[in-house]
Amino acid sequence: MDSGSSRNLENTVNRDCPDQLLPKINTNKKMSTLASQPRILETSQEVKKSCGDKQVEITVERIKMTKSIKEKHSNDLEKVAFKRKAENEEKPAGKKEAKITELDSTLITMPLPHIPLKNIMDVEAKLVYVDEEDVSYEFVESFVSTGIRPSCQAAEIVDPLHVPNFSLLPQIDKWLQLALKDASSCYRQKKYAVAAGQFRTALELCSKGAALGKPFEASAEDIASVASFIETKLVTCYLRMRKPDLALNHAHRSIVLNPAYFRNHLRQATVFRCLERYSEAARSAMIADYMFWLCGGSEQCISKLIKLYWQAMIEEAITRAESFSVMYTPFATKIRADKIEKVREVFTKTHPAYVEYIYTDLQGVHMLPQTADWSSFPPQQYLLTLGFKNKEDGKFLEKLSSRKLPTFTEHKTPFGLLTKEDTVRHMETMGKRILPILDFIRSTQLNGSFHGCSGVMEKLQYASLLSRLQRVKEQSQVINQAMAELATIPYLQDISQEETELLQSLMADAMDTLEGRRNDKERVWNTIQKVGRIEDFLYQLEDSFLKTKKLRTARRQKTKLKRLQTVQQS
Repeated sequence: MDSGSSRNLENTVNRDCPDQLLPKINTNKKMSTLASQPRILETSQEVKKSCGDKQVEITVERIKMTKSIKEKHSNDLEKVAFKRKAENEEKPAGKKEAKITELDSTLITMPLPHIPLKNIMDVEAKLVYVDEEDVSYEFVESFVSTGIRPSCQAAEIVDPLHVPNFSLLPQIDKWLQLALKDASSCYRQKKYAVAAGQFRTALELCSKGAALGKPFEASAEDIASVASFIETKLVTCYLRMRKPDLALNHAHRSIVLNPAYFRNHLRQATVFRCLERYSEAARSAMIADYMFWLCGGSEQCISKLIKLYWQAMIEEAITRAESFSVMYTPFATKIRADKIEKVREVFTKTHPAYVEYIYTDLQGVHMLPQTADWSSFPPQQYLLTLGFKNKEDGKFLEKLSSRKLPTFTEHKTPFGLLTKEDTVRHMETMGKRILPILDFIRSTQLNGSFHGCSGVMEKLQYASLLSRLQRVKEQSQVINQAMAELATIPYLQDISQEETELLQSLMADAMDTLEGRRNDKERVWNTIQKVGRIEDFLYQLEDSFLKTKKLRTARRQKTKLKRLQTVQQS
């Protein structure tokens, strides 16, 4: 398309906000989508959690608010599903079968869309760098006048025109309020370095208890909301100063403190984009869009801007990937083995340079921003297929489907200590080969397997390797990112009691590691990694036993055959 088409997209998103994103099309061999008739999305059930300052706990209030959201969304979806069922019953059965047949049989390869950089910058200007002057948005329990649901505490879907009673909101400590006012004034004057210093001072005041006017009556939720607000302001200051590396930990901590506020995730996405970590930026944008819907966001314009950002980050991640190529295949029914083979055949024809190892992800549902609609039912699901130039780059993915506790680094002696050379080798393998691929898989997967491919466990194990090599700054960033992901998980998927306890243990150990606390017990993720290594060791023993048994059987048959021939000759 020409530049006029690009301007048309920008105008469409900025002014009209239509129902479909219409990105600029660019012929690209790195990725293709097998497109057929789109279906509507199904929303998963969500569970919410919050983190205390010194310990991890799921509060009763958030669980109650989660239930109210789930019941509201569930009732709405049941109405939609019932209405569609009634409409389908009125239609002839033959037409319905024809649609399913068309979906299963028609495979059209589409080129990768291209979104101009100007559109990405426009999204950031409107949603990331917006000057939120008042901390009150963090604990408003109703919609503000814009119709945006700002806080995780706003759990019930209410009238967007309802104006909250600000007199009922917690009052900020007067000294903290003064510090925030001065910092915001410097920010608006574009004195970003000075503003960052004053926001850091405000954060210190907050950490010493000067957060709310009545500290002994304040809830942990409200204190966390104030701290989250300050963290987000630090993120925008450092981004304005073009220092995304300094903004990274603040972006992670703002999510730990308030995981349900969509702008926190979008700011994290912007930091990742500035650091050229596009797969992680795509996932953060996807979560931002989901949180916007989950907490009652009603403005479709905002959701479309976030989806545009998500789409742009996926495109950039695919374009930058050198070791693998990708294909998304829409499906409506359960995937059969013959369909998977058919998809792989199409992938082989479409991407002949990436067929040394082909992996099809069956561990979770994938969604694309072009068809994502969190409020609709059922979802348009996609099957993700990855192809690699080098077999060794993708072979580790086999463990995702075959192991409960996969460990991706080779360790031939599970009970032995790692040497420094082994630690460096494992760290490079995790950081350059394994984590980037897992991050890409999760960029279109909202709620994968918590145990298997959530990516959190692998990051914490990677942090342990960094700790062994005394790379403290990188270790801190990785652990803060893992904590942000752990804080978000209950909002994205249902988790069992056992998984809740594991999540709490991981969060507690991560906090202890950041604060330098040591105890007699080993970190949870290291224990899990040891179990995975033992599992690998047992699999190796089993394989060795089966191979030896096969060789013995072959020798016996050969010996028996020789004896028989000798008898016949004599």
